[in-house]
Amino acid sequence: MPGMMEIMVDAFMDSVKLLPFLLVTYIVMEYMEHRMGERAKGAIGRAGRFGAFWGAVFGVFPQCGFSAAASNLFAGRVISLGTLLAIYLSTSDEMLPILISEQVDIGVIFALLGMKALIGMAAGFLVDLFIRRSGKGAVRGMPSAEGEIGDGGSGEICGHGHCCCEEGIFRPAVRHTVQVFLFIFVCSLVLNFIIGAAGEDFLAGLILDGSVTGHLIAGAVGLIPNCAASVLITQLYLEGYMRLGVMMSGLLVSSGVGVLVLFRVNDDRKENVRIVLLLYAVGVTAGILLDLAGVAV
Repeated sequence: MPGMMEIMVDAFMDSVKLLPFLLVTYIVMEYMEHRMGERAKGAIGRAGRFGAFWGAVFGVFPQCGFSAAASNLFAGRVISLGTLLAIYLSTSDEMLPILISEQVDIGVIFALLGMKALIGMAAGFLVDLFIRRSGKGAVRGMPSAEGEIGDGGSGEICGHGHCCCEEGIFRPAVRHTVQVFLFIFVCSLVLNFIIGAAGEDFLAGLILDGSVTGHLIAGAVGLIPNCAASVLITQLYLEGYMRLGVMMSGLLVSSGVGVLVLFRVNDDRKENVRIVLLLYAVGVTAGILLDLAGVAV
């Protein structure tokens, strides 16, 4: 087994080389989020029955910020439950910047984002269709006035977990870069230590195989309302310790701080719990089906 100092140095070097790519990626994403955020929210609020489509499309790109905004919009009954679910499922959180910083093939990146968006759309449309067929309207999660833009609920929260961001682009990008760098370093340190102590076979067989248990655990990790969850899951996939379906189970459930904001702004706690259980069930089921179908990228 390598010495602890050697493990720490290897983990640090593996992580620090990503810093320039992370910083550039977050600057671009902060710019997109500031420029597109209000337009995207408006477009989804006006989308009516097509909210799940636009929610899944816009949810792919702006990290967890859009899932947080979606929680506010749902609490104000501006968007439907299906649209909210589509956004949660498609939100890439920290997956996208890590894939970019690791210089993953662009075709693989688009394939992963496309799968998340398509699963989000399908689930969102099915949920809204079920609610409409039930005939209970806003009581079951449809907007009280479909297509009408509201204020999105009280105390709107941005993707960084505090009230509406007014810091510009560079400072949030630097802060986010440092946070994710630390998460990557800790994840790499833990992985290197486990591999050194127990071997790769132990890690691969612990929870990360294609069994139902692996999917259930990955989904539970994805529920953690912190970007560390998506960082860990993406890193395990890139290191080859996690199958595509297991990774998707975790990342589909991982909506960043969206669920945390939902519990802060939506007063119906039972409804919030049902939404989280639905998110978990859809994400894990989709991941299992991907593995059963032998999908790989």
